[in-house]
Amino acid sequence: MEIRTHASKINVACSNCNLRELCMPIDLTAAEMARVEDAVSTRRKVMRGDHLFNNGEKFRALYAIRSGFFKTRFASPDGREQVTGFQMAGEIMGLDGIVNERHTCDAIALEDAEVCVLNFEQIEHLSREITALQRHVHKILSREILRDHGVMLLLGSMRAEERLATFLLNLVQRLHVRGFSPSELILRMTREEIGSYLGMKIETVSRTFSKLVDDGIVEVKQRHVRILNPDALKQLISVQE
Repeated sequence: MEIRTHASKINVACSNCNLRELCMPIDLTAAEMARVEDAVSTRRKVMRGDHLFNNGEKFRALYAIRSGFFKTRFASPDGREQVTGFQMAGEIMGLDGIVNERHTCDAIALEDAEVCVLNFEQIEHLSREITALQRHVHKILSREILRDHGVMLLLGSMRAEERLATFLLNLVQRLHVRGFSPSELILRMTREEIGSYLGMKIETVSRTFSKLVDDGIVEVKQRHVRILNPDALKQLISVQE
C-alpha cells in the first residue's frame, strides 16, 4: 500500500517542545540535547487514513507523535482486522520493529497528524553514551510491555463493562497528562475499532455504552464522552478484584 506522507527536513528543537517531558528525558545537558536533536531532524505529516508504516516494512526509525491520533493494527490474510493499540501525542511508535528489524503491524492515522522521525541507529548509538537517554528508552520499552499485559487482562478475564470502563479511564488519564480535561474526551476511533481492540462485537460496545449512560455514569453525544461519575466507573473495574 502506498504511504502518502509528507516529510520535511527542519531544525527540530526538542528543548522547546511542549511534549518534551513525555517523549524525551528531562535531565539532559544542553550538549546532550543538541546531540539528540541531531538524530531528530525530520518531521512527517500523516493525513487521516494514511499509513505511517506497514506490517513487514523495514524498520529504520521510531516516531514521536507531535499531534494527532493513531491506531496500530494487524490484518489477517483473510482480511480481518485486529486493532492492537491507540497512540496519541507525546507517545513513541515503531518499537515493534526493533526485534526483527521489520514492523509487525500497520500504523494508521485516525486524524491528521505530525510525527518527529527518530533515526534508530543514531538513537541506539547515543543511548550507549548518554545514560539518561538509555534509561528513557528502557522506560518506554517497559511501558509498552505493561500496556500489552493490560490488554491481555482485558481480553482474558474482564466482563464487557469492565473492559469499556478500563478503556475510557486509561484514555482520559493519558489525555489529562497532556493537559486535557480529566473527565471529557473525544473518541477519535470508531466503535468498531474499540470493539476490535477490546475483543467485543460492535453491538456489545454500543449496548455497554448505553448501559453506562442509563446508569448515569457517562454522557455520550456521538463521539464526545463525558464521565459523570468517575468513582462508579472505577468501581466497575474493582468489583471483581
